[in-house]
Amino acid sequence: MRDADQIKIKGGVPLEGTVKAAGAKNAVTKILVASLLTDKRCTIYNVPNIDDVEVTVDLCREIGSEVHWDRKEGVIEIVTKHLKTTYIPARFTGANRIPILMIGALLGRTDEDIIVPTAGGCKIGKRPIDFHVSALEKLGATIEYREMKKEGAYFSRAHHGLKGAVIHLPYPSVGATENAILAGARAKGTTVIKNAAMEPEIIDLILFLQKMGVVISIDTDRTIRIKETTQFFEAEHTVLTDRIEVASLGMAAIATKGKVFIEGAQHQNMIILLNKLREIGAGFNIKNHGIEFFYKGPLKGGLHLETDVYPGFLTDWQQPFVVLLTQADGCSVVHETVYENRFGYTDILKQMGANIELFTQCLGGRECRFASQNFLHNAIIKGPTPLFAKDFTIPDLRGGFAYTMAALIAEDTSVMSGVKYLDRGYEDLVGKLSSLGADITRITPASTKTAEILPKVAAVAATKSKS
Repeated sequence: MRDADQIKIKGGVPLEGTVKAAGAKNAVTKILVASLLTDKRCTIYNVPNIDDVEVTVDLCREIGSEVHWDRKEGVIEIVTKHLKTTYIPARFTGANRIPILMIGALLGRTDEDIIVPTAGGCKIGKRPIDFHVSALEKLGATIEYREMKKEGAYFSRAHHGLKGAVIHLPYPSVGATENAILAGARAKGTTVIKNAAMEPEIIDLILFLQKMGVVISIDTDRTIRIKETTQFFEAEHTVLTDRIEVASLGMAAIATKGKVFIEGAQHQNMIILLNKLREIGAGFNIKNHGIEFFYKGPLKGGLHLETDVYPGFLTDWQQPFVVLLTQADGCSVVHETVYENRFGYTDILKQMGANIELFTQCLGGRECRFASQNFLHNAIIKGPTPLFAKDFTIPDLRGGFAYTMAALIAEDTSVMSGVKYLDRGYEDLVGKLSSLGADITRITPASTKTAEILPKVAAVAATKSKS
């Protein structure tokens, strides 16, 4: 990741071709943390070469993991024979949301205090850890927040060990569910998590844990049951495909009036997105080894869409879908129910020509937990509108792809700064889009200087050769 890097896009080119989807960011990072439960070797396949994985690997190494990462083959071998520390340094503050999951993974493996910095990630709304704390406290942990220098940290311990309990989550939070699962694996007796999140990435985590030796099951009413694990085994696991990357590239293909086959796209994890694409007249074909997305004629609006926990419409699909709706004929409503501040990225889209209005009241469908709280969590999008090129700074990971998609539609050249956010979650995005025909270039300060210097060097060399 280079903070000063920029991406230049000349839009108006349909995306065409085939691209392979990467492994899921939101699965592999949690699986790496889960490997800390055991001193046995774990081998993980289909690992994307992205910054969030790099940060998680660094976190694991910090506490004593031996990690070998073959970036080219997408394979990580990790083993944590001994913990050399249970203190995660402040430099990891805000890096991503992974440090807080270290608590659940380590509580059952050590009786020492576990110190982790505050949670991070994109600025899309509050990410309180109240649900994490109450779930872990139910299992016997003591957790407190303390100010340390300029940043805070969470101190956690279970000096008398963890004991299974019934945990009822007030909201099916993905992170709280994961933390409770990790802690429950080593808690004495049985742990029951009710109203648990059931995202495909959590199912992938459960599959990995079962390979490691954890006795874990799922009921039909969002209930997860875990029995105490005393014997672990070496495990191999292939990470599921990243459904967010698939959706992002698929919608970009449709928006640019192109056709793209995404190898490895998994139908079962895309059902509600595909239904919504069908509703606006977008095209797709389900094939044996992936999904083909394509433009088949003018898109029609008039859609009402609400984000929700799985199996609802994923909040990380919302941003590219909003861009898609700017190209659809009619008026559509998008109701964000997962994060209260997820529409901040629309300011730049409006500057690029999009017709988007934000509202605090819940529009249609149902009221959500943000009702009457003055959060701009509803959007009305009117289209189709032409989009115009603009230079801008990316505010967060998924907003960053929305801008990328808008730039691919716009006729002229856009320049994006803040590329580090895209690096967090998209593997070689510039390379993949370029392979599909996009006129896209990544610029670094060094390459810019080189571009300025080379003509001068060539001119000097030409002068010398003449003399």
